[in-house]
Amino acid sequence: MIDTKTGNHKKHVLLFLIPSIIGALLFLIPLPIGDGRQWTVIIAYISSNIENFVSSFITELLVVVLLLSSIGALIGGMLKPSWMVNQPFLKGLFVIHPFWLLIRCLGAVFAILTLLEVGPEVVIGTGTGQEVLYFLLPVLAVWSFVMGMLLPLLIEFGLMEWLGTLAQKIMRPLFKLPGRAAVDSMASWMGNNMVSILITINQYESGYYSKRESAIIVTNFTITSIGFSLIVARMLNIENLFPPFYLTVLVGVCVAAIICPRIPPLSRMKDGYYEPVGKQIVEEVPENTSIPKWAFQKGVAKASNVPSPTVLVKKGLFNAMDIWFGMLPLVMGIGTIALMIANFTPVFQIISYPLIPVLELMQIPEASTAAPAMLIGFADMFLPAILGSNIESELTRFVVGAVSLTQLIYMSEIGVMLIRSSIPVNIGQLFLMFIIRTIITLPIVVLIAHLFVF
Repeated sequence: MIDTKTGNHKKHVLLFLIPSIIGALLFLIPLPIGDGRQWTVIIAYISSNIENFVSSFITELLVVVLLLSSIGALIGGMLKPSWMVNQPFLKGLFVIHPFWLLIRCLGAVFAILTLLEVGPEVVIGTGTGQEVLYFLLPVLAVWSFVMGMLLPLLIEFGLMEWLGTLAQKIMRPLFKLPGRAAVDSMASWMGNNMVSILITINQYESGYYSKRESAIIVTNFTITSIGFSLIVARMLNIENLFPPFYLTVLVGVCVAAIICPRIPPLSRMKDGYYEPVGKQIVEEVPENTSIPKWAFQKGVAKASNVPSPTVLVKKGLFNAMDIWFGMLPLVMGIGTIALMIANFTPVFQIISYPLIPVLELMQIPEASTAAPAMLIGFADMFLPAILGSNIESELTRFVVGAVSLTQLIYMSEIGVMLIRSSIPVNIGQLFLMFIIRTIITLPIVVLIAHLFVF
């Protein structure tokens, strides 16, 4: 820990305080922005404005990126040139498993067909290829770039250490997580759940989360933001019920976050750390030292070892490029396939049959329509609200929307990010967690809806 008598102490304190305050303002603290009627975090406001600014050409640019990504992967997979294999970043980006090469090429093909409006409706339709290309990819591209540049303010200057030490008395006994996981949740709740995913991946690869802890966070704390929840409420025509609606979501998410880490599959996951770095986190507070004082000292110590601005900028650019060239093609490929299954096959209708009598027992009107809407969210987060908007019963729309927001896991974006990441979760585990979360949160949502809302 830093010697408070040294001349560098004031410099390190300022290096902790100023960037951390800026980071908190950017990611964690909602402010009245614009006309003052909408509260949001600054990073969301910045990203939204950039999206609007580049909207006239972002789609074409992303199609070029996906095409270059596939060509690079074909070269890396087949020819393995030395200039690519001997460069770790290029090797990790383009020398990939044949399965991911196939998905990446499919993503590029889907993107080109959708942009040119050539091909079958099942691929290029408004509910499949167009949704991924025109709605999901631009958001991911802009957010990943902005966060790549600004995320160091949140994780490199001591804010995680300070807030994590203060929150450990709550996070560890309740959720079996280190206190710093509170930052992931707050960033997701206030801004965007992709922020939480990227923070968690970074902290896992830096040795601050174990395998099990990182899996717990990404399946329980990637809470959809207040802004997105309001969009869902509007799509379901229940915005007049938004306060109890969002409170219901928070209760369901909190209960599931307490239960899920204590049952399989999460409880059986290994608790080891990312092998290349090992365990880096130290949570023990020394005797005769108060938690607030220790939290401050840890924050200052982290700031005193921050990399140079050049290193941080390069790291941010590399992370953004990794997402643009490595993840976006997979989102286009897997996301489109997931939406094709959801919109053009009876898969979700079939697997939802056992849920119909359960909903009828819970006295949920239009149970046969609500059941597939509650499970189709595994494919994409917008689908439950789209299907649920046609339901006449306000009670049922309330339940469908709230349950979909407590499920947290969907393949078109979050699932792809997790499967491609170093966090040890697979599609089978994600689907199982999706079902478990549905089983846990459905009765909670229905109970609150019956007792307090309707």
